[in-house]
Amino acid sequence: MKNIQSRNRKGFTLIELLVVVLILGILTAIALPSYLSSVNGSRQGAANTNARALATAVQSKAIVSGTYDTTLADYATDMGGAIPINPCTGTTTGYTITFSGTTATVAAQVGTACGTWTPAVYTLGYSGE
Repeated sequence: MKNIQSRNRKGFTLIELLVVVLILGILTAIALPSYLSSVNGSRQGAANTNARALATAVQSKAIVSGTYDTTLADYATDMGGAIPINPCTGTTTGYTITFSGTTATVAAQVGTACGTWTPAVYTLGYSGE
């Protein structure tokens, strides 16, 4: 009969596996909130950047036509063929254009995919001359 202690052991013990799972759990608990915060910040930045590009198109069209247009779809050609998707709402209609007389504002809508944040509001002015 062979001695139990003399045979080769292969594999890991239950304690070793539990320690590895515990370490992975701790690393995940530390890294996940930071990762989600980074993703939300990136989405917010992209939404504001897209709103700024849309504001530029709104201003350009107002200079040519002499008035502001609040119909979002009218700017698709000026935006390279399509309105960019707002990453916070997941739609191309996730932007708001408002105007009063010779001023207009453009902002991204908040949506649910970006956490709690306040989008940048781009105020445009046009003299009408």
